[in-house]
Amino acid sequence: MKTADQVLVKQINKMIVLNTIYKKRPISRAEIAKVTGLNKSTVSALVDELLTEELVLEMGAGESQGGRRPVNLSINKEVGNIIGIDLGVNYILSIMTNFAGEIIWEKRIDLQHAHNSPGQRIADLQTLIEEMIVSASQTVRGIIGIGIGVPGIVNYEQGLILSAPNLGWENIELRSMIEQKFGIPVFIDNEANAGAIGEKWFGAGKRADEFLYISAGTGIGAGIIINNELYRGSKGLSGEIGHMTVSLDGIPCSCGNAGCLEEYASEKALFRYMKEYACVEELTIFNIIDNAIAGDEVSRKAFEYVGKCLGIGVANLINAFNPQLVIIGNSLPLVGDILMNELRREAEKRCFASKYFSVKILPSQLNMHACAMGAAALVISRLYASPVS
Repeated sequence: MKTADQVLVKQINKMIVLNTIYKKRPISRAEIAKVTGLNKSTVSALVDELLTEELVLEMGAGESQGGRRPVNLSINKEVGNIIGIDLGVNYILSIMTNFAGEIIWEKRIDLQHAHNSPGQRIADLQTLIEEMIVSASQTVRGIIGIGIGVPGIVNYEQGLILSAPNLGWENIELRSMIEQKFGIPVFIDNEANAGAIGEKWFGAGKRADEFLYISAGTGIGAGIIINNELYRGSKGLSGEIGHMTVSLDGIPCSCGNAGCLEEYASEKALFRYMKEYACVEELTIFNIIDNAIAGDEVSRKAFEYVGKCLGIGVANLINAFNPQLVIIGNSLPLVGDILMNELRREAEKRCFASKYFSVKILPSQLNMHACAMGAAALVISRLYASPVS
């Protein structure tokens, strides 16, 4: 009889093998053993189980190293689909991926009112999920799971939204609502955490062991990767950098504090600048981006101002965390160098660490998809941790 410890070790080893196949595909059993340090018989037995479960496929013979040609293995992309959702303040972006994390369907809906009721926002979300389920292709396991990134403080283990000030949400049991409605496992995280995971799995952070992902949109948040793992803090609430105080007697913030970075370095600050200097209020963030790229002087100045303020926040974070890389994501970096050049200039000027080494500051490779891709990765990574459903 196997003990609980033996079962756990086997499950961990199985996760390691599956993860190795995902990252190194195509790869042979012998190469898996070499990469992981597991013995060949263990690898062979675990691969046989993964083949039976249809999570991996044999892809034909690889190159011979002097003996029999090895059989290469890869992920079975079509074993099931995953839904990843970026629950934005003014939009909901939803993607469906296959098991390899490749986007096969997506839809974005724009919302007119950021502070509509939680009930209405959740109804919009459920309608979108229903559409995705209907649109999904037939697979062995159907929809494997749903990942959701939310702009607020999230209890990751419980799937509870503790506070999302920009949505006007408090103590929303989102996971249980969605699971009860659809009967599909749901994983919820802060949108900046999801963005960091997305960049680590699929984007600019693939080769970085330690980096910061800064989500710069309606609010400001950070996903922190340390030693290739997401850092959550003691209670899972790390990364709320938008609410660090940068002005002693500053602008009141939706969180109840005043002088928060978010009020100077987010879409809120951009709109405030446009209202003051261009006397316009009805523009969307994408209107202002398009106008700035087209050469509108006030729009460009607005982004330069926000970039400068965001650069101050980034300098503080570099001083605190000493990362290899900083990735700027969400809506603001879509304007390109107009924001990024000012941000980099200000960060370098104010960063103590820049005296000794240079830290790369890059726009997201995934653009607006970082959070949704990371939300999908929440599902995939949980399945890797427990391959047998």
